[in-house]
Amino acid sequence: MTDDPDPVTLQRIERAVRKLPRLRREIFLAARLDDMSYIEISERTGLAVWEVERHMAKALASIDRRLNTSSRR
Repeated sequence: MTDDPDPVTLQRIERAVRKLPRLRREIFLAARLDDMSYIEISERTGLAVWEVERHMAKALASIDRRLNTSSRR
């Protein structure tokens, strides 16, 4: 068994990420794909660390909501 998601799930995740507002999407991708710390993202964006944390929390909630809503259809 593999931990890789199936292509349909990946497509749904990509769609949910694309729907995020630009700044929130950039912060999410920097943390998850570029493995940047919140401090590094804060320095890069000029936001306070707590603002980066807030954007990440909202991004995760939005993605989760979209994935769960789509799976119920």
